[in-house]
Amino acid sequence: MTALDASGLGFAAALQQTQRLISAHLDLRLAGEDTLHQAMRYAVRGGKMLRGFLVLESARLHGVAQAPALDAALAIECLHAYSLVHDDLPCMDDDDLRRGQPTLHRKWDEAMAVLAGDSLQSFGFELLASPDLGPNALVLIRDLAQSAGKDGMVQGQMLDIAAETATTPLTLAEITRLQARKTGCLIAWSATSGAVLAGADSAPLRQYATALGLAFQIADDILDIEGDADKMGKALRKDSEAGKATFVSLLGLQAAKQRASDLCDAACSALAPYGDQAENLKEAARFVIARDS
Repeated sequence: MTALDASGLGFAAALQQTQRLISAHLDLRLAGEDTLHQAMRYAVRGGKMLRGFLVLESARLHGVAQAPALDAALAIECLHAYSLVHDDLPCMDDDDLRRGQPTLHRKWDEAMAVLAGDSLQSFGFELLASPDLGPNALVLIRDLAQSAGKDGMVQGQMLDIAAETATTPLTLAEITRLQARKTGCLIAWSATSGAVLAGADSAPLRQYATALGLAFQIADDILDIEGDADKMGKALRKDSEAGKATFVSLLGLQAAKQRASDLCDAACSALAPYGDQAENLKEAARFVIARDS
């Protein structure tokens, strides 16, 4: 069976389908009822699952079968969830809410949050090691290790923590570098995964994802100023109150909105090789800069 065909659904319906499919796959692959399994499922559920959506759309564009596509989509959602669980801990951002629910260390405790996060990370790589993913799975695993680790997301988190005690605010170039790692790396992995599994050229999707990832973070910074805490499901304005540099503080609100819009246009233009088959990915880019949560 080829990857699910969501090309005729439109973005909103395709994203909802993604959420249903990944949630069902989560329940299937993490079916245990002990506290650790419950905590792992709790961490993954409730999000937009945009990264999983990018995986499934990338797989569909390249004719990747549904079984490996779902494994890869769940893998990236597990890696993303692990990063959020650890990011919420008192030693990091010390947040009480995530997706409108108590953060995992508030619902259970810090030890369970660490263990659930660790387990989600390793489980993501376990999913990618399935024989169903074929001969290019090793490339995908290596790329995720690089995207999530010391040269990718974790480095971005380290740079973000260092910025909290910096004597001067970060420059625009430094903020862009930080967010390209903290947010952009996992988005790029997601968008290119189908091409990698199929052994196809991933350059157009990487170009798309680079613009999308930066637009996503700028939109987050805008929402931190203009957003509604109830809709966002987490505390807002923590960065501005701490005096940290953001795209909004460096560019100004209107210029930040224009920059996000320009990046959305660039992301859509990068998809030209796929024609109408990439319409859902274009809509995803528009969603990223128009969302309210």
